Amino acid sequence: MSDTFLHGRTALVTGSTSGIGLAIAKGLAAAGAKVAINGLGSPEQIASAIAEVDAAGSGGTVHFGADLRDPAAIEAMMTELAGWSNGGIDILVNNAGIQHAVPLHEMPVAKWNDIIAINLSSAFHTMRLAMPAMAGRGYGRVVNIASVHGLVASKDKAPYVASKFGIVGLSKVAALEHAAQGNRDSGGVTVNCICPGWVETPLIEPQIEARMQGGSRNDGVRALLAEKQPSLRMTLPAEIAALAVFLCRREAHNITGTAMPVDGGWTAQ
Repeated sequence: MSDTFLHGRTALVTGSTSGIGLAIAKGLAAAGAKVAINGLGSPEQIASAIAEVDAAGSGGTVHFGADLRDPAAIEAMMTELAGWSNGGIDILVNNAGIQHAVPLHEMPVAKWNDIIAINLSSAFHTMRLAMPAMAGRGYGRVVNIASVHGLVASKDKAPYVASKFGIVGLSKVAALEHAAQGNRDSGGVTVNCICPGWVETPLIEPQIEARMQGGSRNDGVRALLAEKQPSLRMTLPAEIAALAVFLCRREAHNITGTAMPVDGGWTAQ
């Protein structure tokens, strides 16, 4: 039987119609939470994501299509969520993110603005609107999906790296401001970042195939990771989800303000 320790809790996961976000939404549902997802996709993709999260848990999954570039849309979503969750969500996972890789001097201003808005500013807005209710009940979990690029930089990724360093800093401040809320029994209010390195998603399949050079898929993976990730193994979305779910446990009440690399030793070098 599953450990449904989140029964009675509500969660929002942004950027959760696919990939890491969907895996986290499914993990939270399996642990007993009622989950709201947010993200882009065709009606069929959104329906499929809802069905997957429902199947992982006990149903009741809802989708919010708020454009995370728009503070007013975020505020409207959070207001609606407060009604759906009887006063405010218990768990907030800011996972939504976009990328555009070109040198700094070639970066379109519109791309800079969109990346900062979705990857960083949207987390500020969801956190400022969700965390007062968490503090009031003495339990809350914010898990921000940053990146290894919130700890180290790479060229051609100026807005992405800036946004991920920013969300690590934002999380530390919020963690300090809420560290004394609640207690061991209630679970407290914590804010943490998960900083993945290479994660195995469909988006990187072309990069793997380009490096196979007649060998196996595993050869392609090892060649792709050789430059930066010493383990030469990718992380699965479900493994990121398992860490996010663990951080929601009552026993994790004193894990706060951290930026946890899941990067096969990348940032240890």
